[in-house]
Amino acid sequence: MKPGLVVAMGLCGLLALATTASAWADEGPFIGRWHWNRTESTAPPGEPGPGDMVIDVSQADPAHLRWSVSVTDPKGQRSVETYDAPADGTFHPIPGGTTASFRLHGSTLEAAFRGPQGQTDTMTCTVSPNRQKMTCRGSMSGPDGKAVAYQDVYDRS
Repeated sequence: MKPGLVVAMGLCGLLALATTASAWADEGPFIGRWHWNRTESTAPPGEPGPGDMVIDVSQADPAHLRWSVSVTDPKGQRSVETYDAPADGTFHPIPGGTTASFRLHGSTLEAAFRGPQGQTDTMTCTVSPNRQKMTCRGSMSGPDGKAVAYQDVYDRS
């Protein structure tokens, strides 16, 4: 799996809520823990999905995003990355030489990524009305400019 894809999938997953219904009024729809749904997700053609992925979001507001992503690759190797980024719509560095831009609008997050070899990824993620599912629809392109679409679905865990 390309590093940019893992980062993109992990970043889009930062949109989750794992609080109880009574806490929803106090917390935004993106705070909490999300688990990647392999069955409902669609990887870009030729790209294997992760073996497993869990996203934990501790802050998601119009000013800032803070999350960690635990990814297990198809061979069983696990990695954990923690991110802390402004949500001001401007590009900021994140680990691995990638820059990212985020903008939060209610239950929608717009994200854009630029990789070190010229690859790009743009996506829009939304949280379902019952806050049990998050869907991220995106488009990735490599240095050659060819774009491929994908969809990542996450369930509250």
